[in-house]
Amino acid sequence: MTAMDITIHQTLLPHDDPDASLAFYRDTLGFEVRNDVEYGGMHWITVGPPDQRGTSIVLYPPAATPGITDDERRTIAEMMAKGTYASINLATTDLDGTFERLQAGDAEVVQEPTEQPYGVRDCAFRDPAGNLIRIQELR
Repeated sequence: MTAMDITIHQTLLPHDDPDASLAFYRDTLGFEVRNDVEYGGMHWITVGPPDQRGTSIVLYPPAATPGITDDERRTIAEMMAKGTYASINLATTDLDGTFERLQAGDAEVVQEPTEQPYGVRDCAFRDPAGNLIRIQELR
């Protein structure tokens, strides 16, 4: 079987406050803004690491998801408020420095840098929308 030439291009995370999300991803994480689109009263922001042009996170309003009901929208809003709706794993070679920068930027700390029993060292934060962000140390 021949391998296909596929890369991870974008992942999506919901947001409920574009200004807070922009401040977190741009100012705290240091990501660059690649696209900023407002349409029909909704706001999409595409961000990514400056040195990884081919990989992005699209911060999107969950109300834009087609085909969901009002009850489902309420459930999504409740899960986002609890921090149980979405997550992403990032990686860095300097976990302690990254942790200090995020902590100084008032990010909500979920877990300090910890050696996990499954062989990785990581920490965790929540973004302004409640999304869980785990950051793993590259060794």
